[in-house]
Amino acid sequence: MDITIVNIIQAMLAPGIMISACGLLLLSMSNKYSLTVARIRVLNDEKRKYITNSKSVHPNNEQEIRMHSVNAQLRRFQKRLRLVRDAVVFYTLAIAFFILSSLTIGLKFLTTIQYLENVVIGLFLAGMLFVLCGVLLAAIEVTKGYNIVQIEINDI
Repeated sequence: MDITIVNIIQAMLAPGIMISACGLLLLSMSNKYSLTVARIRVLNDEKRKYITNSKSVHPNNEQEIRMHSVNAQLRRFQKRLRLVRDAVVFYTLAIAFFILSSLTIGLKFLTTIQYLENVVIGLFLAGMLFVLCGVLLAAIEVTKGYNIVQIEINDI
Protein backbone atom coordinates (compact mmCIF):
# COMPACT_ATOMS: atom_id res chain seq x y z
CA MET A 1 0.00 0.00 0.00
CA ASP A 2 1.31 3.39 -0.97
CA ILE A 3 1.16 5.82 1.97
CA THR A 4 0.49 9.43 1.03
CA ILE A 5 0.70 12.61 3.04
CA VAL A 6 -3.11 12.60 3.20
CA ASN A 7 -3.05 9.16 4.88
CA ILE A 8 -0.53 10.40 7.42
CA ILE A 9 -2.54 13.52 8.23
CA GLN A 10 -5.77 11.52 8.51
CA ALA A 11 -4.18 9.09 10.93
CA MET A 12 -2.67 11.90 13.01
CA LEU A 13 -6.01 13.71 13.23
CA ALA A 14 -7.89 10.73 14.65
CA PRO A 15 -6.88 11.66 18.23
CA GLY A 16 -7.94 15.21 17.33
CA ILE A 17 -11.56 14.21 17.82
CA MET A 18 -10.78 13.34 21.43
CA ILE A 19 -8.80 16.56 21.83
CA SER A 20 -11.89 18.52 20.76
CA ALA A 21 -14.14 16.53 23.09
CA CYS A 22 -11.79 17.11 26.01
CA GLY A 23 -11.64 20.79 25.14
CA LEU A 24 -15.41 21.04 25.56
CA LEU A 25 -15.30 19.16 28.85
CA LEU A 26 -12.43 21.34 30.01
CA LEU A 27 -14.35 24.50 29.12
CA SER A 28 -17.31 23.31 31.16
CA MET A 29 -15.19 22.44 34.19
CA SER A 30 -13.27 25.71 34.01
CA ASN A 31 -16.59 27.53 34.13
CA LYS A 32 -17.63 25.48 37.18
CA TYR A 33 -14.28 26.25 38.79
CA SER A 34 -14.79 30.01 38.31
CA LEU A 35 -18.35 29.90 39.63
CA THR A 36 -17.31 27.87 42.67
CA VAL A 37 -14.49 30.28 43.50
CA ALA A 38 -16.89 33.21 43.12
CA ARG A 39 -19.40 31.59 45.48
CA ILE A 40 -16.67 30.90 48.06
CA ARG A 41 -15.66 34.56 47.91
CA VAL A 42 -19.28 35.69 48.44
CA LEU A 43 -19.68 33.38 51.43
CA ASN A 44 -16.34 34.49 52.90
CA ASP A 45 -17.39 38.11 52.47
CA GLU A 46 -20.63 37.39 54.31
CA LYS A 47 -18.67 35.67 57.06
CA ARG A 48 -16.28 38.64 57.43
CA LYS A 49 -19.23 41.05 57.72
CA TYR A 50 -20.80 38.85 60.35
CA ILE A 51 -17.59 38.71 62.38
CA THR A 52 -17.19 42.50 62.16
CA ASN A 53 -20.83 43.10 63.19
CA SER A 54 -20.76 40.55 65.99
CA LYS A 55 -17.93 42.44 67.70
CA SER A 56 -20.08 45.55 68.02
CA VAL A 57 -23.55 43.99 68.36
CA HIS A 58 -24.51 40.74 70.06
CA PRO A 59 -25.66 38.37 67.28
CA ASN A 60 -29.19 36.98 67.42
CA ASN A 61 -30.23 33.37 66.94
CA GLU A 62 -31.05 33.87 63.24
CA GLN A 63 -27.56 35.26 62.56
CA GLU A 64 -25.97 32.33 64.41
CA ILE A 65 -27.95 29.85 62.31
CA ARG A 66 -26.91 31.65 59.12
CA MET A 67 -23.23 31.59 60.15
CA HIS A 68 -23.48 27.89 60.85
CA SER A 69 -24.92 27.44 57.33
CA VAL A 70 -22.20 29.59 55.76
CA ASN A 71 -19.47 27.60 57.52
CA ALA A 72 -21.02 24.29 56.44
CA GLN A 73 -21.27 25.50 52.84
CA LEU A 74 -17.68 26.78 52.84
CA ARG A 75 -16.38 23.39 54.00
CA ARG A 76 -18.30 21.61 51.27
CA PHE A 77 -17.37 24.15 48.60
CA GLN A 78 -13.71 23.56 49.42
CA LYS A 79 -14.14 19.83 48.75
CA ARG A 80 -16.11 20.60 45.59
CA LEU A 81 -13.40 22.96 44.36
CA ARG A 82 -10.82 20.19 44.76
CA LEU A 83 -12.97 17.84 42.67
CA VAL A 84 -13.34 20.43 39.91
CA ARG A 85 -9.60 21.15 39.98
CA ASP A 86 -8.80 17.45 39.74
CA ALA A 87 -11.22 16.98 36.84
CA VAL A 88 -9.56 19.90 35.03
CA VAL A 89 -6.15 18.31 35.59
CA PHE A 90 -7.33 14.95 34.25
CA TYR A 91 -8.88 16.51 31.15
CA THR A 92 -5.68 18.49 30.55
CA LEU A 93 -3.57 15.35 30.90
CA ALA A 94 -5.91 13.55 28.49
CA ILE A 95 -5.39 16.28 25.91
CA ALA A 96 -1.63 16.00 26.37
CA PHE A 97 -1.73 12.23 25.83
CA PHE A 98 -3.94 12.57 22.74
CA ILE A 99 -1.48 15.12 21.32
CA LEU A 100 1.41 12.75 22.08
CA SER A 101 -0.43 9.87 20.41
CA SER A 102 -1.01 12.03 17.33
CA LEU A 103 2.65 13.02 17.20
CA THR A 104 3.73 9.41 17.66
CA ILE A 105 1.49 8.36 14.75
CA GLY A 106 3.32 10.92 12.59
CA LEU A 107 6.68 9.67 13.85
CA LYS A 108 5.66 6.08 13.04
CA PHE A 109 5.16 7.05 9.40
CA LEU A 110 8.61 8.68 9.29
CA THR A 111 10.55 5.83 10.87
CA THR A 112 10.64 2.06 10.75
CA ILE A 113 10.52 1.61 14.52
CA GLN A 114 8.06 -1.26 15.07
CA TYR A 115 7.20 -0.72 18.74
CA LEU A 116 5.77 2.77 18.04
CA GLU A 117 2.41 1.18 17.24
CA ASN A 118 2.23 -0.08 20.82
CA VAL A 119 3.29 3.33 22.11
CA VAL A 120 0.48 5.00 20.13
CA ILE A 121 -2.09 2.59 21.55
CA GLY A 122 -0.71 3.06 25.07
CA LEU A 123 -0.79 6.84 24.82
CA PHE A 124 -4.31 6.85 23.40
CA LEU A 125 -5.60 4.45 26.07
CA ALA A 126 -3.95 6.52 28.80
CA GLY A 127 -5.71 9.59 27.42
CA MET A 128 -9.05 7.75 27.49
CA LEU A 129 -8.39 6.65 31.08
CA PHE A 130 -7.76 10.28 32.07
CA VAL A 131 -11.03 11.29 30.37
CA LEU A 132 -12.84 8.60 32.37
CA CYS A 133 -11.31 9.87 35.61
CA GLY A 134 -12.33 13.43 34.77
CA VAL A 135 -15.89 12.38 33.97
CA LEU A 136 -16.19 10.44 37.24
CA LEU A 137 -14.91 13.41 39.23
CA ALA A 138 -17.36 15.69 37.40
CA ALA A 139 -20.22 13.36 38.36
CA ILE A 140 -19.15 13.39 42.01
CA GLU A 141 -18.84 17.18 41.88
CA VAL A 142 -22.42 17.54 40.63
CA THR A 143 -23.63 15.47 43.58
CA LYS A 144 -21.66 17.65 46.00
CA GLY A 145 -23.12 20.76 44.40
CA TYR A 146 -26.61 19.41 44.97
CA ASN A 147 -25.82 18.74 48.63
CA ILE A 148 -24.60 22.33 49.10
CA VAL A 149 -27.84 23.68 47.64
CA GLN A 150 -29.76 21.49 50.09
CA ILE A 151 -28.00 23.28 52.98
CA GLU A 152 -29.15 26.63 51.62
CA ILE A 153 -32.72 25.39 51.11
CA ASN A 154 -32.92 23.93 54.60
CA ASP A 155 -31.98 27.34 56.08
CA ILE A 156 -35.09 28.99 54.70
